[in-house]
Amino acid sequence: MRLHTPWLRVRQLAWALALTACPAWVQAQTPPNTAPAATTRAAVELAGAKFDNEITLAGQRLQLNGAGIRFKAIFRVYAAGLYLAQKASTPAAVFAAAGPKRLHIVMLRDIDANELGKLFTQGMEKNASREDFVKSIPGTIKMGEIFAAKKRLATGESFQVDWIPGQGTVILVNGKPAAEPIKEPEFYTTLMKIWLGQNPADANLKDALLGKAPATQDATN
Repeated sequence: MRLHTPWLRVRQLAWALALTACPAWVQAQTPPNTAPAATTRAAVELAGAKFDNEITLAGQRLQLNGAGIRFKAIFRVYAAGLYLAQKASTPAAVFAAAGPKRLHIVMLRDIDANELGKLFTQGMEKNASREDFVKSIPGTIKMGEIFAAKKRLATGESFQVDWIPGQGTVILVNGKPAAEPIKEPEFYTTLMKIWLGQNPADANLKDALLGKAPATQDATN
């Protein structure tokens, strides 16, 4: 459904604020107790991107729920892996799952970070109700600041989207928290719907993250 002009202005304003901001956290030290914990053994390798079978996040052991590659036309864009405390095969089960969660993304090609952030915002809008998207605007602005500061994501670089109970959504770039946690729970769900919503960025990747399809022929166990 197309949004009316005032609603488009809300989205454009949110994005403009994100791109013109000069956030203080860029020069801040890494917040305590939010760095990713050590992983165990590699379980899956996708086009050179490795995903461990288990990780520890916020003191809890998580397992790889599924992993796959995001394609745009015939080109590989990034590989992604979803970590949960217990296996989940539906988006509803992922969103309802208790405890910490992680989506780990590794770039398979160089990409403009601002452009990626805009695509993420569009994906959030396509999959969220107006109410949830409005509630997600503060987090969307913060996410825009993160990508605006990074400017470019090179092949092999990574970012993670963590949900940590009591803290909120933590976005990490190359293993380091890029901002303070985003507290609104609607933001995490709306962001994850980019990959798990009714209109996902890549339907095959959605199935792979939910463990419904093999990652790709590049996967090794």
